[in-house]
Amino acid sequence: MLADLHIKNFAIIDELKVSFTGGLNVVTGETGAGKSIIVGAVGLLLGERASSDLIRTSEETATVEARFDISGKKRSKEKLISMGFYDGNEIIVKRVVTRSGKNRVYINGNMATLNMLSTLAESLINISGQHEHQVMLNAENHIDILDEFGDLLPLRAGFTNCYDEYQTLKSRLERLESTSSESGKREELLRFQLKEIDDAGITIGEDLTLLREKNILTNAKKLMEYVAGSYEILYEREVSILAELGGVASSIKEIKGIDPELKISEQDIDSLLYNLEDVAFTLRDYAKGISLNPERLEEIEERLESLRKLKRKYGETLEDVLETKRTVEEELEGICSLDEDIRRLSGEIASQEALLTEKGGALSRKRHEAAVLLREALINELDTLKMADAGFEVIFKDTDKEPFFSSKGMDMVEFYLSANKGEELKPLSRVASGGELSRIVLAIKKVQAGGGSVGAIVFDEVDTGIGGGVAGVVGKKLNEVSKHHQVICITHLPQIACFGNIHLLVSKSLSGERVNTRIALLSESERLDEITRMLSGLKATEKTREHAREMLKTSRGG
Repeated sequence: MLADLHIKNFAIIDELKVSFTGGLNVVTGETGAGKSIIVGAVGLLLGERASSDLIRTSEETATVEARFDISGKKRSKEKLISMGFYDGNEIIVKRVVTRSGKNRVYINGNMATLNMLSTLAESLINISGQHEHQVMLNAENHIDILDEFGDLLPLRAGFTNCYDEYQTLKSRLERLESTSSESGKREELLRFQLKEIDDAGITIGEDLTLLREKNILTNAKKLMEYVAGSYEILYEREVSILAELGGVASSIKEIKGIDPELKISEQDIDSLLYNLEDVAFTLRDYAKGISLNPERLEEIEERLESLRKLKRKYGETLEDVLETKRTVEEELEGICSLDEDIRRLSGEIASQEALLTEKGGALSRKRHEAAVLLREALINELDTLKMADAGFEVIFKDTDKEPFFSSKGMDMVEFYLSANKGEELKPLSRVASGGELSRIVLAIKKVQAGGGSVGAIVFDEVDTGIGGGVAGVVGKKLNEVSKHHQVICITHLPQIACFGNIHLLVSKSLSGERVNTRIALLSESERLDEITRMLSGLKATEKTREHAREMLKTSRGG
């Protein structure tokens, strides 16, 4: 229940505070006084779009704050707890709109998101006005009205969860099939790449080894000259370095025999001789491995060019080429398993379709039962709302696709109406006038009044197109709805206003150079004055005042 509403710096409202009660709260006032502005402010608490144009001139922020009593409202409490806010018997929501665009939302004093506010408000309040008429004219919304009337939303939620999983599986299958359709050419390319790398028979470091061998072969003649000259100097000459050094070693030994104090080690001289001899023999053996081999040089050039081509295509190094090979093998393995994945996923989709058909069938049967009850209930309500000859049907439409699935089940429904006797039933959007539509909306609210979990319903423009003869019935219906929900009704008709449990008057006044909107709770005498004004317009007479008094008395069963 909406208990208190506080509006500040909103449109032409400077500051407005109002309290509501349970039952039927009637709001009246002259045209242009600001009644619709109050409804717009409440709309902000439902998460509607906010604009800086809503802020009162010369002010920087506009604020709308409300306190809701949620005693006994399990759904609202569950939502509050799930969002991490305080679990209690009231909710205080606040919306702040700024010219800078940095708008803020608070729930029980804590910062919140607009989405949180919208989700929470669904169970707190509903505005039935011009928007509600548009909802009624859109056939896509009729199935929601039917499901809410039949208390089928929990059953539908189970179907929707199953449908969402079904859609996920179908999306995955579409991606796999798309991949499969393109995988033929891709597989051909991958197998070519794999064969090319395999046929090359590369080993890591092979290119470096070949480059060294190429360098040796290219400089073979020069190497042979260097080796032969060095070996000759060290060993082969008649007076070679080794021979001369051997003489030096013998002389040192003779000196040491004479003077042992000579600081030269015979072992060092011998080691030097042995090392030079090793160098000479190593050069000799190295020379045996050097050859002028143009054929081998050509082979090496060809192999290096082949490796260079591989590295240009598959990586900067041979290690990169082999890593590409591993990647290609993994992708080929995935392509090979693609058909199996498609078969498995197709099987899962078939199972999910069977489950959807089962759940959707059960939901559809319940809908057909609810449609019969809704038809009977609405015809009865429309009868009392001066549409005695009206016909109403919930039409289940055939679909082009079998089976047909949507997030709401396997059915497409539309409300058909015949407003007058003898007329053919036609889609609601094609036959309902403004007044008829207002009565249909009210009739639906009435038949749904015993169920649903919304705390408060705001009726704005419920009297659109309604004459005085029907208005009294509408007022009575609103009073009946208020037995189950708090009802706030904004009306221009005294026949409706007289049924209110409380009566609030919206007025506009000039304060200095500024226009301001006020709202006040009327006393019994003030209420009589307002009903009289609504009946007579500008010229009130004792006769209209007596009429107003009689209307108030009758509305209370007096």
